[in-house]
Amino acid sequence: MGLVFGAIEGGGTKFVVAVGSGPDNIIARTRMDTRTPDLTIPACISFIREASAGHALGAIGVACFGPIQLDTAAPDYGSVTNTPKPGWAHTPIVGPLQDAFDVPVGFDTDVNGAALGEWRWGAAQGCDPCVYLTVGTGIGGGAIINGFPLHGLLHPEMGHIPIPRLTWPNGQMDDYTGFCTYHGAGCFEGMAAGPAISGRLGQLGETIPDDHPIWELEAGYLAAGLASIVLALSPRRIVVGGGVMQRSDVLERTRRRLRETLAGYVASPQITGDQTDYLVAPKYGQDAGLVGAFALAETAFTVAKR
Repeated sequence: MGLVFGAIEGGGTKFVVAVGSGPDNIIARTRMDTRTPDLTIPACISFIREASAGHALGAIGVACFGPIQLDTAAPDYGSVTNTPKPGWAHTPIVGPLQDAFDVPVGFDTDVNGAALGEWRWGAAQGCDPCVYLTVGTGIGGGAIINGFPLHGLLHPEMGHIPIPRLTWPNGQMDDYTGFCTYHGAGCFEGMAAGPAISGRLGQLGETIPDDHPIWELEAGYLAAGLASIVLALSPRRIVVGGGVMQRSDVLERTRRRLRETLAGYVASPQITGDQTDYLVAPKYGQDAGLVGAFALAETAFTVAKR
C-alpha cells in the first residue's frame, strides 16, 4: 500500500482530478465539465475514493478558480466567495473533502498552486521568491515566498495591476477601451489578456499573423505589468504560461520590452541580459494547475506531520 495524494484543479469550465504520488507518477486522472457544486464536488470525491482504493491517501490539494477565502480564521475559509460563476458563489470546497476523507486539504488559487508546482518540480526550482503568471482569457498570478504561496489581505490579483496606456509601433495611441468590467483600460488584464487582443481587431488571436503589430503592442503591455511585479516582489524567476504565450515570439518580445521598460534600474544581469533564465515558459504547460494541486497536497501533508 503506497502513499498517494489527491489533486483537484478547479476551473470555471472544467475540473481535472488525479491521484498519484506526484505529478510524474499519476495512477488515475479524469476531466469533467464544471457543473453545479452539488454535482461537481461529489464527482470529485467519488473519483478520488475509487482511484485511491488500496493506497494510503495522505492529503488532497485543490488549486481553485476564485475569488476564494484563504484566511483560516474566517468562518468561510476554504470556500469560493463572490465569484460570477453561476451557482458557485459562497460554495465550501475544503469542508466536504475533509468530511469525506479525514485527511489534510491544501487549498489555494489555481495560479498560486501553479506557482508552487513550478517551484517544487518545474521551471522555477531553486528560485525563491518566484512568480507564476498566466496570460489567456484572463491574467492571473501567484507568488512563492519562503516556500509558501503568498497570502495577505487577499490572494494576489496580479491581473488587476494598473498599467499605462501605450502606443502602437507606428506611434499612434492605443485607444482600446479595455475589457475588464471593473477597471476598463486601467489594468493589466483589461489591456493584455486574450480578449483584449481580439477585441481590438475583431478577430480571434489565433487568426492574427505573427508579423501583425498587435504582438509588439501586447509585449509592451506584458512588460508594463511584469515590471511592476519585478519591482514589488523582486522574484528570482518569473514563469509565464497561458494561451497568449503560445505565440511563436511573444515571450522573446516581452523579454526585450521588459529590459526597455526597466531602463537599467534593476542592474541584475538576469534583467539586463537575455532573460532566458529569468522570464521562462512553464515546464508543465497546461498542466501547471494540476501539478500545483499535487504540490498543495504534499505541503499540507508535510505540515500536518510536524
